[in-house]
Amino acid sequence: MAETKNPRDSRVTSIDQVFANDLNNYNTLFGGVLMKRIDNVASLAARRHARVRECVTASIDSIDFLHPITQSESVCIEAFVSSTGNKSMEVFCKVVTEDMITENRKVAATAFLTFVALDDSKQPIQVPGVAPETDEEKYLYQSGTQRAAMRRERRVHSKELTQKISVDKPWDK
Repeated sequence: MAETKNPRDSRVTSIDQVFANDLNNYNTLFGGVLMKRIDNVASLAARRHARVRECVTASIDSIDFLHPITQSESVCIEAFVSSTGNKSMEVFCKVVTEDMITENRKVAATAFLTFVALDDSKQPIQVPGVAPETDEEKYLYQSGTQRAAMRRERRVHSKELTQKISVDKPWDK
């Protein structure tokens, strides 16, 4: 395997505000808006780790919405590579909000995404390993094996599912 890197080498932080057009009918941030922001920041972390032009999202393993996000809060997304396979990278994302008036902070969401680094011919390439340093990074790295096994199992199920589901146009039924 290629050299190893510390998660801090891939860490990307993005801070943004919530605008009125980002809100749903409950006056909280649309989940899809946050998902797009997470995917973007995670992609940058994966590219930073692999030092390539392109990384593709192979899967979004989970996004757990823990607290609603309101317009009075800033949204900070922190992402870094938490573990790797041979050609894939697991990126952990933490969404922390801060009320701009009270300074109250909370973890509003967490997410795990998997990316594959591509060479200039759009072929997957080997990626560096991970050498965690902090307690948080070590916990994520050690539990990465379990998440990778769950991803493999889910891929098998997804392949079986695609053999069973219809591609017929629903309006033709």
